[in-house]
Amino acid sequence: MDFFEKVGATIVTAGKDVTDKAKDLAEIANLRSQINACEEVIKKNYMEIGRLYYEQFKEAEYNDFVEQCSAITNAKSGVEALEEKIRDIKGV
Repeated sequence: MDFFEKVGATIVTAGKDVTDKAKDLAEIANLRSQINACEEVIKKNYMEIGRLYYEQFKEAEYNDFVEQCSAITNAKSGVEALEEKIRDIKGV
């Protein structure tokens, strides 16, 4: 009987360890999900700051981001030209 009691105790202990690990993994997954949500808020706000900066300083002769503002302005012009071509193709 001693053998079976030890085997039973080992199984119970192993089961508890697996359960504890599963709970830990679930908690870690939940925390990582919360981290991702926080990082999305950060990313969104960084982008908004950048957009506001661009709108405020896009025509300034000098700012810390002249090259980037110029690249954005050029890309916007490119988008407008491409959208115009699409409208022409559609006949709109």
